[in-house]
Amino acid sequence: MLSVLDIFRVGIGPSSSHTVGPIRIGRRFTERLRRQGKLAQTHEVYAVLQGSLAFTGKGHHTPKAVILGLLGLKPESLDPAEADALVARVNTEHKLKLGGDFDINFDPEKHIVFDYETRSDIHPNGIKMRALNEAGKSIAMRTYFSTGGGFIASKQQLQKPIKDDLIKIDTTAPEPFRFGSAAELLDFCAAEGKAIHEIIYANEDAKRPRSNTDDMLDNIAKVMMASIDRGLNTSGILPGGLEVTRRAPGIWKKLHAGGLSNEREELFDWLNVYAMAVNEENASGGQVVTAPTNGAAGIIPAVIRHYCAGEDGDITGDEEKIRTFLLTAGGIGLLYKQRASISGAEMGCQGEVGVACSMAAGGLAAVWGGDPDQVASAAEIGMEHNLGLTCDPVGGLVQIPCIERNAIGAVKAANAARLALHSTGKTKVSLDQVIETMRQTGLDMSSKYKETSQGGLAVNVVEC
Repeated sequence: MLSVLDIFRVGIGPSSSHTVGPIRIGRRFTERLRRQGKLAQTHEVYAVLQGSLAFTGKGHHTPKAVILGLLGLKPESLDPAEADALVARVNTEHKLKLGGDFDINFDPEKHIVFDYETRSDIHPNGIKMRALNEAGKSIAMRTYFSTGGGFIASKQQLQKPIKDDLIKIDTTAPEPFRFGSAAELLDFCAAEGKAIHEIIYANEDAKRPRSNTDDMLDNIAKVMMASIDRGLNTSGILPGGLEVTRRAPGIWKKLHAGGLSNEREELFDWLNVYAMAVNEENASGGQVVTAPTNGAAGIIPAVIRHYCAGEDGDITGDEEKIRTFLLTAGGIGLLYKQRASISGAEMGCQGEVGVACSMAAGGLAAVWGGDPDQVASAAEIGMEHNLGLTCDPVGGLVQIPCIERNAIGAVKAANAARLALHSTGKTKVSLDQVIETMRQTGLDMSSKYKETSQGGLAVNVVEC
């Protein structure tokens, strides 16, 4: 099984599918060349972007991401400012230090190709990588897919036969509680008398020492809180040409100036400002945590900040509460990743903001003392009211409607958790049923509404 630490990845904006994934693809192809002894022979590298990576790649900084990956950088450790300088140098000099070691010719206008015609039946986010030697002969070629949340896979990996239509579980894996559905997860909770986060903890314990898991969870929380802080304190216009003004700092100042008419307004504004701060940082290419994607990165941090960490964002003393939240939310995220998808190019925004809302609702219900059934109910409610949500970014940028959509998603998550805690008895709709409904809805949804900017707001706002 995947780890919850695979769901929460540190990277840079604006997109986990279009930025974080392509960085990892460029690096993986480079390392493959190195293992095969072909790195020193490589004279040129071509990257052909397909599907939504072609249609919205420019607005999502995919060319920049490919370059960073070929340079050998990792999304979780690179410095955004240094990365921008490296990419600017490549754009100016038309040279690239492949894997950080060997100079090759690389003109982004020539070597990064936008293929708007090729459509893959495997996944819509494809990148075909090809290396040539000095004689112009192809010495390596491989197709990769960015499958959402920073996850990547080669064509060969995704074409492996799967016996079960939804998920194949490795029965030789070391985890004590291997679950392929919410029903199986809840059965484990009932049989063991454990909460969901305790079941997830046990699986993580099989992968690494508990102290290491805690350190990584705490680091994830700290990066989330830092992204909020930067967003609250950085003013200006977001890049990309839409001239969108950062709004979080202004709302933040109003909150501290007082004058709100009632507590309900205040609740909405606190969640709004935290979520928008993260997604304004994401839109500017700053460091965020995929939760489960960059486009939906603000929802979980906003809910954690308001209900677990407090206004100052210092997690000291709140680590146990936040770990419970992240483990529970991460376990729910695993269900979506394994049974459906968290890729906007496959599912629309229901697979990003919808999943983040579901995860945050479950995590908050757990922190508020909900039992496993109530946690699952909260997650179900969080998704049920995001079904059919389209991904139609204006100008191919993760700004409109994405930033506000995270604010709305954070408020929905809190309300879903409250509704679940008020519920008694067995619910009419299960978490598994709503995940399957999301999957079917995503399959039926037109590609115009799945991160291609060919329909919805992306078309009508421009026309108006």
